[in-house]
Amino acid sequence: MLTLVTRVTGHRKTRPEVCQTNNMSTPKPALLPGISLFSGLDAGEIASFTQLVIERRYDAGEMLFWEGQPCDGMFLIVKGTVKIFKTSHSGRELVIGLESAPSSVAELPLFDGGPYPASVRAVSDLVTYFINKDDFYRLCRAHPDITLKILAKVGARLRHLVATIESITFGSVTARLARLLLEMSLNAGRDEFPLPVTHQELAARLGTVREVVSRNLMRFRAEGIVRLEEHQLAILDRPSLEREAAAEP
Repeated sequence: MLTLVTRVTGHRKTRPEVCQTNNMSTPKPALLPGISLFSGLDAGEIASFTQLVIERRYDAGEMLFWEGQPCDGMFLIVKGTVKIFKTSHSGRELVIGLESAPSSVAELPLFDGGPYPASVRAVSDLVTYFINKDDFYRLCRAHPDITLKILAKVGARLRHLVATIESITFGSVTARLARLLLEMSLNAGRDEFPLPVTHQELAARLGTVREVVSRNLMRFRAEGIVRLEEHQLAILDRPSLEREAAAEP
């Protein structure tokens, strides 16, 4: 089967390219329910969204959009990982979070009409489904129940963001790092998982500097709490890591 795919470089789209797919490819209707934003929708509502999506691919390091840019639509992450971050006037990055497939980004500006509130960059080679905001609005006006179901998921995402801000603001760097490693383990579904970011990017997410992150990881490793080999981390002593995560500053 031949599928038309848009290759995106930066903000400029090159001409569509023809990608060869095989019969083992996962159809779009099967992928969308795996994205939490759509998990409350029925088969008919999923089918309505399936008709709207445009596949866009990005190379690792490419920007999906910048903070403050007018919102053109929402991105569904179907393969790969993105980094969501804000940049200070001095150029320092604060990583708000990482989103790996299956997931979504840029839902909020679809509802408040504002620009993208943060920047998003591909951490790995990325496949996304893009939904244009005007198409999204037309679908929601035609099916009001879809709007309510998606707003419930957006509310859950906002609660998670509040918890992230709380984690960054309170507690020592050591405790915040331990909580982040436990969260990564939970998302991976196992105690051994690849670290999708560098020490510098971990530091940006924790609101500190790379040297502090590296020093704490070295201590965890020396005490037998974790094993770290290149970009692969394994939690060897979960109770100790949980105690580090719960420690008061």
